[in-house]
Amino acid sequence: MKFLLVAINAKYIHSNPAIYSLRASAGKEAAEHMELAEYTINQYMQDILADIYAKKPDVIGFSCYIWNWKLIRELLMELPKILPGTDLWLGGPEVSFDADKTMEAYPQLTGIMIGEGEVTFRKVMEVYLCGGNREAFREIPGLCLRTGFTPLSQPADMSSVPFLYDDLAPFENRIIYYETSRGCPFRCSYCLSSIEKSVRLRDIATVKKELQFFLDNRVKQVKFVDRTFNCNHDHAMEIWKYIKEHDNGVTNFHFEIAGEILRQDEIELLQSFRPGLAQLEIGVQSTNPDTLKAVNRSADIEKLKKVVDAIAGGRNIHQHLDLIAGLPYEDYESFGRSFDEVYGIHPEQLQLGFLKVLKGSGMWEKAEEYGIRYLQEPPYEVLCTKWLSYDDILRLKGIEEMVELYYNSNQFTHTLPLLESRFSTPFAMYEQLARFYGAHKYSTGSPARVYRYLVLLAFAKEVDEERLPLYRELLTYDMYLRENPKSRPEFAKSLTPYKEVIRGFYRREEEERRYLSAYAGYDSQQLARMTHLEPFQYPVWEKEPNHKIHENSEPAGYLLFDYQVRNPLNGEAAVQLIIPGGGKSEGGK
Repeated sequence: MKFLLVAINAKYIHSNPAIYSLRASAGKEAAEHMELAEYTINQYMQDILADIYAKKPDVIGFSCYIWNWKLIRELLMELPKILPGTDLWLGGPEVSFDADKTMEAYPQLTGIMIGEGEVTFRKVMEVYLCGGNREAFREIPGLCLRTGFTPLSQPADMSSVPFLYDDLAPFENRIIYYETSRGCPFRCSYCLSSIEKSVRLRDIATVKKELQFFLDNRVKQVKFVDRTFNCNHDHAMEIWKYIKEHDNGVTNFHFEIAGEILRQDEIELLQSFRPGLAQLEIGVQSTNPDTLKAVNRSADIEKLKKVVDAIAGGRNIHQHLDLIAGLPYEDYESFGRSFDEVYGIHPEQLQLGFLKVLKGSGMWEKAEEYGIRYLQEPPYEVLCTKWLSYDDILRLKGIEEMVELYYNSNQFTHTLPLLESRFSTPFAMYEQLARFYGAHKYSTGSPARVYRYLVLLAFAKEVDEERLPLYRELLTYDMYLRENPKSRPEFAKSLTPYKEVIRGFYRREEEERRYLSAYAGYDSQQLARMTHLEPFQYPVWEKEPNHKIHENSEPAGYLLFDYQVRNPLNGEAAVQLIIPGGGKSEGGK
């Protein structure tokens, strides 16, 4: 008997903890009869089909989500043709709500596992290993069979769920997902986690032991999938204290939290973390009070701003804030105000998402009342509402692309603030930038980073031509903060007039090591290749470098970019400001 568990992930760097948890929960004897197979939605269906066929499984179980459901349905139509004796099972959030309809639509299915699968799957495996009498399936809770539903299964004891990661080899160069709780105390109507109203926690001693495993193995990132990590204050504090006290200097931990319930002692603890130890994802969704009420959120926006501000003040934690377009009572103008309020908090990333009407959620039940029209097929994304037309949605899609390219990339942190000053609001700036891209048919998928710099410079020329020389320098500053390009970007001024000054600096540095003491043993030419010295006519290092300086005047200063030392939050190179005449400013980054 050979059981194949199949996961089809959105990207290669993702992994599917569900199938690993099922295998671990089934026990060692059952695991000997089991194989796991992970693919991505970017692979051809026939390639996946051929690979599954080559494994010759007797039973196949698919882990079903909105991103892979279409591909899985294609496989379900073809597998019985080439593996006619193979049982087919489904499980996961995409098939747990209306399992009976799915069974009716796909008569080739043996059954569907509903909700949490660890206990149910173990019992299904026991039946197969004991001879495969299908009548025995009717005694297992949590299934939908041809004969109908079996009784609901009881939620698993979180502390009894086995640890997934005794072997890290399958997860090399991939994200490690980890959970210490299930359920959510909040009732957000767009989220399936609101269906389970209680929160179950994993034993904290067990959690610490498992965290130490990640730390000992120097895992690059651990992403907690707890829906609201800080819903239990004591649980969150214990974990945050542990990762601080046992920090290995490498591992980053990602948490999804409710920012407005963060307490002062939690904030102080987070502020004491090593830069890069943790990152926070905070779902704001909207700042419209009517919208928040309609989706059962009671967020205190003013408190949230203060919390995010306080965490940002520590300059040590990456914060990712989310907005959702398409919620009730939020029209285009209202969403713009929500955008500006959240953008004004200055998180490291701002994700502009679109409502997905998930089957079984409160928003799904009220879709007709709110006039919400959405895609018939996954990801069930909103097309329009009473308040938001499809034309509005398309405009917001364009703005989303601009935010991803220019704000979330963290590649234009000094250029964007100057551009924003030309507009009434940041939302208005991204709106016009999106129109500019469309009007000139610029590509949003260009792999060349310099392309985005050149387009932004063209946009700056159109909206603020008077300050174009300053934009050129800010773009030069932004580019060299992130990389030392082999070829000089075309928007940067020529270095020919400064060559002797630059050569002289590196010759002196070879002898004195005043600025680059970490580069012992390297000569001046090697130092010049490994770092970069750039003259600037404008003091771009200042917060608001809006100064009128003639281009033919002496540089306001030189910036020395050191690529061996980088900011752990945004990857920027360390910078030292060298003032004309060879002096050194204390204001370098």
